[in-house]
Amino acid sequence: MLLKIIENFDTRFTLEPEAQDRLFALLTSEAFLTQIQEYLKCDRLEFTEILFQPVPYSAATPKGMPAELEAYHNSQEYAIINVPPNFMFQAKIFKPSRLCAIYRKVSFQE
Repeated sequence: MLLKIIENFDTRFTLEPEAQDRLFALLTSEAFLTQIQEYLKCDRLEFTEILFQPVPYSAATPKGMPAELEAYHNSQEYAIINVPPNFMFQAKIFKPSRLCAIYRKVSFQE
Protein backbone atom coordinates (compact mmCIF):
# COMPACT_ATOMS: atom_id res chain seq x y z
CA MET A 1 0.00 0.00 0.00
CA LEU A 2 1.46 3.33 -1.04
CA LEU A 3 1.03 6.47 1.00
CA LYS A 4 0.35 9.66 -0.82
CA ILE A 5 2.30 12.56 0.67
CA ILE A 6 0.45 15.84 0.33
CA GLU A 7 2.87 18.73 0.09
CA ASN A 8 0.34 21.56 -0.17
CA PHE A 9 -3.05 21.59 1.50
CA ASP A 10 -5.21 24.69 1.39
CA THR A 11 -6.37 25.36 4.95
CA ARG A 12 -8.26 28.54 4.15
CA PHE A 13 -11.99 28.59 4.79
CA THR A 14 -14.67 31.18 5.37
CA LEU A 15 -17.73 30.76 7.51
CA GLU A 16 -20.96 32.62 6.92
CA PRO A 17 -21.45 35.13 9.77
CA GLU A 18 -24.66 33.44 10.98
CA ALA A 19 -23.02 30.01 10.98
CA GLN A 20 -19.99 31.36 12.84
CA ASP A 21 -22.21 33.02 15.45
CA ARG A 22 -24.13 29.76 15.99
CA LEU A 23 -20.91 27.76 16.25
CA PHE A 24 -19.30 30.23 18.67
CA ALA A 25 -22.44 30.13 20.85
CA LEU A 26 -22.21 26.34 21.01
CA LEU A 27 -18.47 26.37 21.71
CA THR A 28 -18.91 28.85 24.56
CA SER A 29 -22.03 27.33 26.12
CA GLU A 30 -21.74 26.74 29.85
CA ALA A 31 -22.48 23.00 29.56
CA PHE A 32 -19.82 22.46 26.89
CA LEU A 33 -17.17 24.52 28.72
CA THR A 34 -17.88 22.62 31.96
CA GLN A 35 -17.47 19.30 30.16
CA ILE A 36 -14.10 20.31 28.69
CA GLN A 37 -12.91 21.85 31.99
CA GLU A 38 -13.67 18.61 33.83
CA TYR A 39 -11.84 16.58 31.21
CA LEU A 40 -8.79 18.89 31.23
CA LYS A 41 -8.94 19.38 35.01
CA CYS A 42 -8.63 23.15 34.77
CA ASP A 43 -10.42 25.98 36.54
CA ARG A 44 -11.77 27.82 33.52
CA LEU A 45 -11.45 28.01 29.74
CA GLU A 46 -11.65 30.94 27.38
CA PHE A 47 -12.44 30.37 23.72
CA THR A 48 -9.82 32.22 21.67
CA GLU A 49 -12.14 32.34 18.64
CA ILE A 50 -9.39 30.63 16.65
CA LEU A 51 -10.64 27.81 14.44
CA PHE A 52 -8.61 25.78 12.01
CA GLN A 53 -9.09 22.95 9.60
CA PRO A 54 -6.99 19.87 10.45
CA VAL A 55 -4.42 19.18 7.75
CA PRO A 56 -2.80 15.99 6.51
CA TYR A 57 0.60 15.10 7.88
CA SER A 58 3.50 16.53 5.94
CA ALA A 59 7.06 17.57 6.70
CA ALA A 60 5.80 21.16 7.06
CA THR A 61 2.78 20.20 9.22
CA PRO A 62 3.82 17.31 11.49
CA LYS A 63 1.11 18.14 14.06
CA GLY A 64 -1.78 18.00 11.60
CA MET A 65 -2.43 21.69 11.92
CA PRO A 66 -1.31 24.82 10.10
CA ALA A 67 2.33 25.48 10.99
CA GLU A 68 1.58 29.02 12.21
CA LEU A 69 -0.66 27.58 14.97
CA GLU A 70 1.77 24.94 16.29
CA ALA A 71 2.80 27.26 19.14
CA TYR A 72 -0.64 26.59 20.67
CA HIS A 73 -0.05 22.84 20.43
CA ASN A 74 3.29 23.15 22.22
CA SER A 75 1.91 25.33 25.04
CA GLN A 76 0.49 24.03 28.32
CA GLU A 77 -1.68 27.17 28.51
CA TYR A 78 -3.86 26.15 25.57
CA ALA A 79 -6.08 23.24 24.65
CA ILE A 80 -7.05 22.22 21.14
CA ILE A 81 -10.29 20.34 20.69
CA ASN A 82 -12.08 18.85 17.72
CA VAL A 83 -15.34 20.68 17.15
CA PRO A 84 -18.04 18.06 17.74
CA PRO A 85 -19.75 16.98 14.50
CA ASN A 86 -23.18 17.73 15.95
CA PHE A 87 -22.06 21.35 16.55
CA MET A 88 -20.99 21.60 12.91
CA PHE A 89 -24.39 20.25 11.85
CA GLN A 90 -26.34 22.53 14.19
CA ALA A 91 -24.41 25.55 12.89
CA LYS A 92 -25.07 24.35 9.31
CA ILE A 93 -21.36 24.15 8.51
CA PHE A 94 -20.64 21.46 5.96
CA LYS A 95 -17.41 22.75 4.40
CA PRO A 96 -14.92 22.24 5.81
CA SER A 97 -16.17 18.98 7.24
CA ARG A 98 -13.90 19.17 10.29
CA LEU A 99 -12.69 22.02 12.47
CA CYS A 100 -10.63 22.37 15.60
CA ALA A 101 -10.98 25.12 18.20
CA ILE A 102 -8.33 26.59 20.47
CA TYR A 103 -9.08 27.42 24.11
CA ARG A 104 -6.91 29.14 26.69
CA LYS A 105 -6.71 27.50 30.11
CA VAL A 106 -7.27 30.01 32.92
CA SER A 107 -6.49 29.26 36.53
CA PHE A 108 -8.01 31.12 39.46
CA GLN A 109 -4.52 32.13 40.59
CA GLU A 110 -4.21 34.55 37.62
